[in-house]
Amino acid sequence: MMKSDIATIMIVSGESSGELYGSLLAKALKIKRPDVRIMGVGGDRMQMVGVELVSRTSDAFGIVEVVSAYKKIKTAFDKTVGAIKKFMPDVLVLIDYPDFNLKVAKVAKSLGIKILYYVSPQVWAWRKGRVKKIAGIVDRMAVILPFEAEIYRKAGVRSEFVGHPILEEIESVLRSEVGKLPFSDPALTITPELRSQFKSILGFNAEKPLLSLLPGSRPSELSRLLPLMTTVVRLFKSRFTDYQFCVPLAPNTDENKYRFYLEALRKDGVSIKKGESVKALAASDMAVVASGTATLQTAFLEVPMVVVYKLSPITYLLGRMILDVKHISLVNILSGIEVVKELIQGKADPERIIKELNRIMADTEYRETMLGYYRLIKEPFLNKKASDRVAEIVIEMSGNKEE
Repeated sequence: MMKSDIATIMIVSGESSGELYGSLLAKALKIKRPDVRIMGVGGDRMQMVGVELVSRTSDAFGIVEVVSAYKKIKTAFDKTVGAIKKFMPDVLVLIDYPDFNLKVAKVAKSLGIKILYYVSPQVWAWRKGRVKKIAGIVDRMAVILPFEAEIYRKAGVRSEFVGHPILEEIESVLRSEVGKLPFSDPALTITPELRSQFKSILGFNAEKPLLSLLPGSRPSELSRLLPLMTTVVRLFKSRFTDYQFCVPLAPNTDENKYRFYLEALRKDGVSIKKGESVKALAASDMAVVASGTATLQTAFLEVPMVVVYKLSPITYLLGRMILDVKHISLVNILSGIEVVKELIQGKADPERIIKELNRIMADTEYRETMLGYYRLIKEPFLNKKASDRVAEIVIEMSGNKEE
């Protein structure tokens, strides 16, 4: 197909967090190169910033979940490959989602298309052999955790730690919502006054404490964690009557699918906020969080938390055999020790969760130590603009350097 002078970029994301990063990158690219054509695999957020979707995201995760969603994933793959062959993008940007994206990358490489992998798969946790596989396919890596760059450099890939895009989202929300109240703290510190202000913004009583519960974004996470969190709320509120409750759902959540649990939560006085996790966490005094990117978001907003997670039994057993990390939450991985309590599988029960929340409330030293580690792990990310930097890399790779 005849190429035009206008650069064509394709961004492939596979789930809610990846789609957020894809939308932020697309926005940054459009600012730097208004005439750029951006295609991709994503959702509403990417589409809203001008990305031409060739397919929509899939949230399959784990062995059982992937098998059940095979047809959907295969259709998305075929559409993606078809678009790559038809439009021959100047640069293909892959965001995490390795089982899908590495297959896409193989096709793109055979066509001579330049490939940037943005947001590395967790090769340091499991399937470390993928480092060599990735190194043999991609041209560059843009990683979002400080220690990941060296892993790829050792494998011979040009790699750079660009910062984390969730910090951009946090900063954007803080600055836009605070309004006339000055906010110029480079460390993005959430003061008690700011927390009270966010409670008011979301319709909560600014004088009462708030507990937020984040059940994840994947259907498998919501199916397993919403019932647990419903029970936690019911038991917690019977013992701590002054608390308010919030469940911030990911923007792509199908609320109708989880209507039974959401209605039960609402009957218990829980406020359901869709697509407002940053505001909810900025307002929160404590949180129960599904392991994943949300734990880092919670830490950056300095909210004491307990981390929970549940998988299908077979996925969990297989994971235990192949995982090569002591901890599963990013907060603990970056700290090198258990800073926040991780309650996984059978240990993720209401009484254990409430016991940990009670410790956070009652033990000042424990809580302050947790917050101290949050500030330490946040430091390397400050003053980095991941989306801007990745946009610069993409433009450079496309041969259209900024003037």
